[in-house]
Amino acid sequence: MKKNSANIKKYIVLGILFILPITAYIFFAMSTNYFKPLPVLTPSVAELDGFKDLQGKPVQLEDRITVLGFFGNNLEDHRAYAYNLAQKIYSKNHEFKEFQFVILLPEGAQEQAKNIEQKLKQIAPTDAWFFAFGPETDIKRVFQSLNSNLALDSNLSSPYVFIIDKERSLRGRKDDEDAGVMYGFDSSNIAEINNKMSDDVKVLLAEYRRALKKYKSNREI
Repeated sequence: MKKNSANIKKYIVLGILFILPITAYIFFAMSTNYFKPLPVLTPSVAELDGFKDLQGKPVQLEDRITVLGFFGNNLEDHRAYAYNLAQKIYSKNHEFKEFQFVILLPEGAQEQAKNIEQKLKQIAPTDAWFFAFGPETDIKRVFQSLNSNLALDSNLSSPYVFIIDKERSLRGRKDDEDAGVMYGFDSSNIAEINNKMSDDVKVLLAEYRRALKKYKSNREI
């Protein structure tokens, strides 16, 4: 009896050792196959033609993963939004090579932007954070191209920020439990930024990391 019991235990252990790697492989294979990318809500968001940063250099959306914001004429009134985003999103992701923050502002807001930028540097290096300046008509043009259910106020500002992919498509949520279709994220709402937006940025960055990994694997074959 003891011998039979020992044999049974031996087979059970061998079975577990055999089945466990197969189960793990199937799990990870399914995770890869069923990876759900962040939905495209609006394709072909307008490029930032004519916008220049604080150094007078052009800023673009193409080939960048962008968090895009519109903080209007009174940037100082929106500084808390910038700090929320810097702490919860930017500081965690700014080292990703193609990731950037772009805040569109009308001409004349440069001094306000310089003051805010100095404070942002206390949170994280601002090499991937751009305040970009252009005519009011161009700010409206870019915002309208998002084709969202949101609007700019009379100062060309909004607390909402938007996630734009490398192909200039607006990404968001089609079935959010609270908002339904979610075009942008309210930067005045810490919970929304810290939870929903943070998760969605991670998903989009993971999507591009997977694409890059697959590209490299194909090159090596």
